[in-house]
Amino acid sequence: MSRADAGAARHSTVLAELAAVFLAFLKLGCTSFGGPIAHLGYLRAEFVERRKWLDDAAYTDLVALCQFLPGPASSQVGIGLGAMRAGVPGALAAWLGFTLPSAALMVLAGYGLHVLHISTAAGWVHGLKLAAVAVVAQAVWGMGRQLCPDRARATIAVCAALLALSWSSALAQILAIAAGGVIGWRLLPRGIVAAGEHAEFGIGRRLSWVSLALFFALLGVLPVLARAGAGQAISVFDSFYRAGSLVFGGGHVVLPLLRAEVVPRWSDDSAFLAGYGLAQALPGPLFTFAAYLGTAMRGAPAGLAGGLLALCAIFLPAFLLVFAALPHWNALRRMAGVRAALNGVNAAVVGILLAALYDPIFTTAVHAPTDFALALAGFALLTFWKLPPLWVVVLAALGGAVIG
Repeated sequence: MSRADAGAARHSTVLAELAAVFLAFLKLGCTSFGGPIAHLGYLRAEFVERRKWLDDAAYTDLVALCQFLPGPASSQVGIGLGAMRAGVPGALAAWLGFTLPSAALMVLAGYGLHVLHISTAAGWVHGLKLAAVAVVAQAVWGMGRQLCPDRARATIAVCAALLALSWSSALAQILAIAAGGVIGWRLLPRGIVAAGEHAEFGIGRRLSWVSLALFFALLGVLPVLARAGAGQAISVFDSFYRAGSLVFGGGHVVLPLLRAEVVPRWSDDSAFLAGYGLAQALPGPLFTFAAYLGTAMRGAPAGLAGGLLALCAIFLPAFLLVFAALPHWNALRRMAGVRAALNGVNAAVVGILLAALYDPIFTTAVHAPTDFALALAGFALLTFWKLPPLWVVVLAALGGAVIG
């Protein structure tokens, strides 16, 4: 084979890998209902259980890392999984596939298409919420058996769940994860569980340091430019970039900050709340609400340009922080002390997932015995019959329509 033929073959292989990453995440972007905690369950079912891109320990290590970072944790996990398969292009393909369906619908909603005025009280929408109950319950079940097999780590998980349930704040989750790390480092035996399989992310250390420097540079420079009158586009980018940079917990936690930034200057409460209601009925990351706000805002840029600007601005910190952290992650998580701390962190993550399974996922979805029966059936189909999550989502939506 000639050098040109070999290069063409490699190019074709790379394109095929990127297409596979994009299509895998596009499917999840069309079917992942239920918010960020449910997304982690969908991602685990797809890439740990079905595709076997990585093992449970490596996946939970990645989840633990992204829980430490500000921004949308489920999207950051997706970015990391895409990078693992195809480097930086794979990270972009994963994000695009996962984000595109809901972002496109939010842009259309921003243009005021009445056909998209979906009632969150519709029976099939309620069925999607019940599917999220089943998916998260299955994730907690599987991760708990793998990551909390002894009394010490089970106790860490229960304590983390108690803290998250008694103090409804993103800060409580951060404290639970930090406490789990400290307890693991101090009290858990070193080497109690081997680290997850080695993951190659295709991101060099130079890009890591550049990403970290750019993250802080934008965080400092953008507000100065906005106050200096650089134009509405810079002000919009600054507001959405800060929202993506400074909010821990992602999802619903970012909404108060977005309202404070957007409503007084570029929108009003009625338009804001209408878009928020639609965002909750759609699959994919809730951060795509930014696309709606950018499209519907007053002044220029607005429309498609404004929606894309706001969407890119709110997700850019997620990319920069993940790229900054991933090149160092394999080395850190294999050190004995770090490994013990990470075992405690992983147990705390299971506890946080358990708390989220109850509130808000279970409490907002299950209101009657028929709701519980449908969620339980979905859990059984996922756990014992190994049915793909896509089919469980479809069946739950149909079941919710019948019940409704």
